[in-house]
Amino acid sequence: MHLAEQLIAIDTSERPGVDHAVDFVAGWLEGRCVPVRELRFADRRCVLASVGEGPRRLLLNGHLDVVPGHPDQFVPVRQGGRLYGRGAYDMKAAVAAMMLAMSEWSRDGLEGVQVDLLVVPDEERSEPGENCSEMIVRDGLRADFVICGEPTDMHVGVQAKGVTMLELVVPGVSAHGSTPWLGQNAITRALDLFRRIESLPFMSERSEMFAGPSVNLGRIAGGDVLNRVPDLCHLYVDLRTLPGQATGDVLAQIQALDPEVALQVLVARPPADLSPGHPLVRELLAEARAVAPAAEAVGRDGSSDAVAFLEVGVPAVEYGPTGAGHHGPREWVDIASLARYRHSLVRFARRVGAGSPSVAAV
Repeated sequence: MHLAEQLIAIDTSERPGVDHAVDFVAGWLEGRCVPVRELRFADRRCVLASVGEGPRRLLLNGHLDVVPGHPDQFVPVRQGGRLYGRGAYDMKAAVAAMMLAMSEWSRDGLEGVQVDLLVVPDEERSEPGENCSEMIVRDGLRADFVICGEPTDMHVGVQAKGVTMLELVVPGVSAHGSTPWLGQNAITRALDLFRRIESLPFMSERSEMFAGPSVNLGRIAGGDVLNRVPDLCHLYVDLRTLPGQATGDVLAQIQALDPEVALQVLVARPPADLSPGHPLVRELLAEARAVAPAAEAVGRDGSSDAVAFLEVGVPAVEYGPTGAGHHGPREWVDIASLARYRHSLVRFARRVGAGSPSVAAV
């Protein structure tokens, strides 16, 4: 618990704090005899630690960066069995549990399997371009199975929505603010466009694990002075699509609403989709249910770095402790779930190393 509090207390919403957290993670692991390598991609730094040896390879994936928060959110607080703070649920507490598991394997030994812990600084980024997990996969990092410690309430996330972040440049016609009927207000045109996106055919589709896609207006910028009708507006929209929905079809539906609008894709990740019948998913579920009997294979609304591995044929899931409020004002993780979560990871790796029949069939 203390380790999770130490990570939460570092403001990792900006690069200096992320670098500090990377140094902290590396130093903590090295101090417990866990071999660590630092990987650099331009100005971004990652930690890759390894324990055990054997024919099988598991990878634990975690991120240190968080969305911005108020200063008091970086002061961890224990209350009513919960640990509050920015990143508690998404996903510093899970990273802390993974670090403790690595220390335990290093101390007690681990046979039949190598476990790597990859800690990255940029999973939350919304800028164009690859993040560190994507670049590391492109450079050849592989495993037999990947667990991303994203918040899942002890369920195993085998599906996740795809994410497409868009910039929509909406034109208008300027006019004097006293005669708005002589122009066309780009801001109101943009808001009307967003409401029409919410009603497009792709938004009414459903799947076995999801009630539907989602669309969020994350940012809007338009106009310059109050006494002029704005002639340009930028909409920044976050689309979350279902497995099986083609991004190209979704974008075509949006573009058809207003051909004069310029559409630019800023970030695009496909949906995650792994069969719940995969042998290693079944093994992980068995360990999850040993400490959380209600654990199931589920779909996750958010995206994660699991997609980077799935795209190259590496089975990957999301699996994390219990909590709520990620990206919100009262983010928390259930303290008791952290020990159960770490225990299930430790037992899962040992089960894989021992080569149970279903694992050996992979």
